[in-house]
Amino acid sequence: MDLKSSQGRIEKLKEKIKNLNYKYFVLDKSEVKESVRDALKRELIELETKFPQFITQDSPTQRVGSALSGRFKKVRHRTRKKSLADVFNAEEIREWHERIKKLTNNTIEFVCELKIDGLNITVQYEKGHFKRALTRGNGVEGEDVTHSVKTIESIPLELNKKIDLEVSGEVFMPKKSFEELNKKQEKSFANPRNVAAGSIRQLDPKIAASRNLDMIFYHVDKSTLKNIKSQEETLKGFKALGLKTCNQYKKFHNINEVIKFCESWHKKRKSLSYEIDGIVIKVNNFQQQKQMGYTAKAPRYAVAYKFPAEQTTSRILDIILQIGRTGAVTPVAIMKPTHVAGSIVSRATLHNEDEINKKDIRIGDTVIIQKAGDVIPEVVQVMKDLRTGKEKKFHFPKKCPICGSNIVREKGLSAYRCTNPNCEAKEKRSIGHFVSRKGFDIDGLGNKVVIQLVENDLLKNPADIFTLKKEDLMSLDLFKEKRTENLIISIDKAKVTPLDRFLFALGIRYLGEQSSYDFSKFLITHTKKSNAKIKRIKIKNSQQSMFEASETTTTKPAEGGPKEKFSILDLIATVQSFSLEEIKNIDGIGDKIGEKLYEWFNDKNNKKYLEKLYKVGVILTIGHLKTSGKLAGKSFVLTGTLQSMTRDQAKIRIKQKGGKVHSSITKDTNFLVAGQSPGSKLKKAKELGIKVINENAFKRII
Repeated sequence: MDLKSSQGRIEKLKEKIKNLNYKYFVLDKSEVKESVRDALKRELIELETKFPQFITQDSPTQRVGSALSGRFKKVRHRTRKKSLADVFNAEEIREWHERIKKLTNNTIEFVCELKIDGLNITVQYEKGHFKRALTRGNGVEGEDVTHSVKTIESIPLELNKKIDLEVSGEVFMPKKSFEELNKKQEKSFANPRNVAAGSIRQLDPKIAASRNLDMIFYHVDKSTLKNIKSQEETLKGFKALGLKTCNQYKKFHNINEVIKFCESWHKKRKSLSYEIDGIVIKVNNFQQQKQMGYTAKAPRYAVAYKFPAEQTTSRILDIILQIGRTGAVTPVAIMKPTHVAGSIVSRATLHNEDEINKKDIRIGDTVIIQKAGDVIPEVVQVMKDLRTGKEKKFHFPKKCPICGSNIVREKGLSAYRCTNPNCEAKEKRSIGHFVSRKGFDIDGLGNKVVIQLVENDLLKNPADIFTLKKEDLMSLDLFKEKRTENLIISIDKAKVTPLDRFLFALGIRYLGEQSSYDFSKFLITHTKKSNAKIKRIKIKNSQQSMFEASETTTTKPAEGGPKEKFSILDLIATVQSFSLEEIKNIDGIGDKIGEKLYEWFNDKNNKKYLEKLYKVGVILTIGHLKTSGKLAGKSFVLTGTLQSMTRDQAKIRIKQKGGKVHSSITKDTNFLVAGQSPGSKLKKAKELGIKVINENAFKRII
């Protein structure tokens, strides 16, 4: 970026951040997630560091807090309030540690405290009596909100000692209180932090009193508590005075323990009764804190570790086309590498042409991105007020970028499709889908390896995977003896696979996870009703019944004993015995999926493909399929991030109880399981009156 472009970008970022800060701190409104605001600020800091000649005193990076709202009396703080510098990963925590080690000759102890997502408030006591409560404001002056803060029951109006004291902490709203409040509102509040901040700034203290607010203290003006020598002593001293503190704080003697503590709370924060967005790491000893001192904006002795952002910002550098296993053409944004949800992403799906036009996505745009289903990054929103005028619109080409064949948009659908049935991209994607986590789940056979195998003519279709030899793999780049042996073992283990995962892996159009499961359950129920004998057997050298194993396999039975087996040959015969109408009428299948299933299983080439999978030793298991259970007839949809399990694990638990899992909300959905940072499904569920349950309620159900 040249000098002129950098200056323009800095001005755009300053203007945007100021606007977001005003809405967040003064109006208590969240236009975007805090992680998005953080990402913009980080970019501004990077640019100002590179081009310090463009730093101005009114830059959001040069101040603390925000402008005062003007509705309340301004009061000067006894000591200037400074914000903490943010760190976002283990590497940045270690870099901070290396910097502060140089500032002291002694061993450093750390105290880690949960970073509560609330409103920073300072409370002043005179001779032990509650005197005044102030917001942080601009760091020099705060707003007098004594009338509201005084209503919070957890804040003592009289300390256990008659001393003068100035303490700071976080006012917040417990999750349960937030949920109960939203049930009473026509329009739901966005998050507990906004409610807490808005309640404190109400002129009528009865509003704050009615909302069950709480406060946790964590900071003291050291001049008012002179005998305390460390942060740990401060927290213990608060308790003795009657001030509430966070019980989950912990002292550590090395930085690796600190990092483990931070990462552990990212996983278990859902268990708390209030929201946290990170961990505050402080040097414990006050004398060392004094040695380390302050920068112009923040103390050197403390940082705020922010949990990996579910949403952040990036810039679109280009838009390319990706060809899927069915020939579907998907536009993909190539972006500036960015941290989101704990990993670095440089690509995001744009879904289709209609989505690009609807969101007005252009090459060069600054966008908000998030992980969809915790896996695939997607563009949520374009930040149009950061445009420079140099952004370019994207137009779909008429030819496939891989094989040069025509791409067409099917009538009534949003997706374009490559018309070449033998497009190389389709073959690679088809094999990639086959071995994916939700298919055969072959460890060590990722997309890069699949592409290498296809390009070296070692794979033409998925059945060829099970014929790969050691010498085939050793011929590939980066494949050494141990890696080759491990992959051969993984392939051999994968020969025994659940029937529903096998059907999903085939890549039949429209047949998703749930419909594969529904179809599998129907097949097993049908065969049982037809009096087919199910033999619980170990793998043996015959295939005389529908439920016996392949004669060619060398795979040992899975741990936990023998399972019910299902032959691929009998799968073919069973499905081909149904008419098109019978398949369409299967619960969970319907017209669209039914037509594709019927066409696929009655295609001669597909039959040969299935027979080849049988010959190479693939065996299908059916013991896990539940035709009944406590959740039978119940339909679930999942949204957001679950803390105690992955979404895939949740799906398995639902199916084990006989329930169904779908990807989208309909009027027939029984439950929406809403984890952290739920998407648009939550809004639709509320519109349709679908019951929404949190993770704890879901765990009780299963």
